[in-house]
Formats: sequence, structure tokens, C-alpha cells
Amino acid sequence: MGKKGWMMKLLVTGGAGFIGSNFIHYILKNYPRYQIVNLDKLTYAGNLDNLSDIDSSPDYKFIKGDICDQKLVEEILSQNIGVIINFAAESHVDRSLYDPKSFVQSNILGTQVLLESALKFKLKRFIQISTDEVYGSIEKGKFFTEESQLLPNSPYSASKAGADLLVRSYFKTFKLPALITRSSNNYGSYQFPEKLIPLFITNALEDKELPIYGDGLYIRDWVYVEDNCQGIDLVLHKGKEGEIYNLGGGAEKTNLEITNLILEYLNKPQSLIKYVKDRPAHDRRYALNSTKSEKELGFRPKAKLEQGLKRTVEWYLKNRSWWEKVKSGEYLKYYEKHYLSRMDPFGKREKV
Repeated sequence: MGKKGWMMKLLVTGGAGFIGSNFIHYILKNYPRYQIVNLDKLTYAGNLDNLSDIDSSPDYKFIKGDICDQKLVEEILSQNIGVIINFAAESHVDRSLYDPKSFVQSNILGTQVLLESALKFKLKRFIQISTDEVYGSIEKGKFFTEESQLLPNSPYSASKAGADLLVRSYFKTFKLPALITRSSNNYGSYQFPEKLIPLFITNALEDKELPIYGDGLYIRDWVYVEDNCQGIDLVLHKGKEGEIYNLGGGAEKTNLEITNLILEYLNKPQSLIKYVKDRPAHDRRYALNSTKSEKELGFRPKAKLEQGLKRTVEWYLKNRSWWEKVKSGEYLKYYEKHYLSRMDPFGKREKV
């Protein structure tokens, strides 16, 4: 794949979300000749405020639309797109328990539309952004490798596993140059405050309760979002077609340990912690082995958990207006008024 001096045009789907928006910033900062088209449906977690600083950049274009819309996807790909990086997904486990159908629609059928379109336009590379949750839960002392069996336990993780298998099938059957990344739990700036870390930071700042499922001893491996972006960059430029790459942070902590760190950084009392009824089929532990990515690509997370978490807390402290607007739902009304009319897929939408 290309170098910093080369020119490449990428379609990033779901780029108004947490990881996608961080990745767009990362690429435009590190590859001055790259251009990005961001296709995002702008569901509740998609927020154009995440990208307001590059909105006028000549190397960036936003299109509001659904990855399930094959006509729209093909229209975009006809504009010399070389690569698709698919971040678009319904991603919240709790929501998948109440509305599994929307997860199947976006995460599986949407991925299939992208794969079929990428095949039609002979793209140079297709990268599927997946998750360690497709592996299910693992016992203490063991780690998931890229060869581990897929044993998803929620509608969300099952839909992501299904998408991964579709990607694999398009590589095996049609020789589509596709790759898959599976990262551990991301954290950092611009994360929608329904996930544990941003929810607990913002709730603590408002002196609200921090609801912990069960006994709080569920273990997750955490990776700072910028380190995940670095890993995806390496997969884009150095990854081998047809391969899967785990991108872990090597930082296992219980939810209770993360909670206590947040309270400590913010000088808030532990009395804010509230234990709540556990959710169904709650995976006990995730732990990724990233040895393959390290050996083949040179992937090494730079941020230690305490360092990255402190940086994240500081970001939410400095950007209170961002998360207050998100939590209030104000941003949805704003974008309905100011953006949706000019981004209609086949009406007034700006062309790529």
C-alpha cells in the first residue's frame, strides 16, 4: 500500500462515531496527500461535532447515508475510491438486547453491501473493524489469538462475528483484498457517554451515580483510541490480505478498578458507586494476544492505561460543552436543522 508521499482516497464508513472520527483525524494528520470521504448515517452516536475542525478541509468530505444503500455506496466508490475502512456499526451491547434486528441490519447486511460494492469496483483494500467480543469470554490466564474460536454471547457480538465471516468469505471466494482488525475496549476523546469510561467520567462530574453491573469484577483489556488508530494504519499499509489482526492494549482491569481510578482523578467519593442488576450473558473477561500484530506490523500501544485514562479525563473536563450537548440530545436537533437538508443522498447533497 501507499506511503506518506502517495495520494490515496479512502471511504471511511461510520466516521462520525468515536473510533472513526479519531481515525480520520489520525490519517489527515499523518498523510497530507490522502483524501477521506466519510459516510455516516448519523444515528444517535454519530456526531459531526467530532469533526468540526476539519469540516472545511479540501481533503475531507462528509456524506450522510446508510451503508445498506447500495446505490449510494456505488455512487461514492465511482469517484476513484481505493479503500474502504468499515467502522459503521451498531455497537452498544445493552441496546442489542432490546433491538437485535437493527444490529443484524447494520452490522451484517450493511457489511455485505460494502463487500459487494468493493468487489464490483475492484478496490485495493477492504478493512473490517471488528471487536474482541466476537471471541466471547475467556478464563483467567488465557488469551484470545486470531485463531481462537468465535463464541459471541450477545446479539451485538454475534452480528459482528457474522460480518467477520462474510468478509472472510469474500476473500476466500472472490479474492477481495480484505482484512479484519479486532481491538480490545477503546477509550479516549469523543466517545459517546453510554460506554463505561465516558459515562462514569461525566456522571462523576455531575455528582450522579455510577452504575456498576453485578459485582464490578468483569475484566476488560483497554486500548487508548489513538493506539488503535495506529494499529489500523499499520494494517492498512502493511497487513497481509485475508488476515486478521488483534489490536489489544495489554491493560486488563476490572470495571471496579477503572471506576476507582476515575473517582481518584476527579477527587470524587466512592459513595457515587451504585451496584445494579447484572445484564444477561455478561462476558466475564476479554484478553487479547497481539503478538501477531507486533511481529508482522510493528504494533505496540504507546499509552499506558493510567496515562491514557488521565488524558481522557482531562479531555472531558476541557470539553464539557461537547458532552453536555450529547447527553441532552441537543446536537441531534441542531444537525437536523443545519445539515440534513443539504446532505440528502440524491437531492441537495454535496457531491464527492
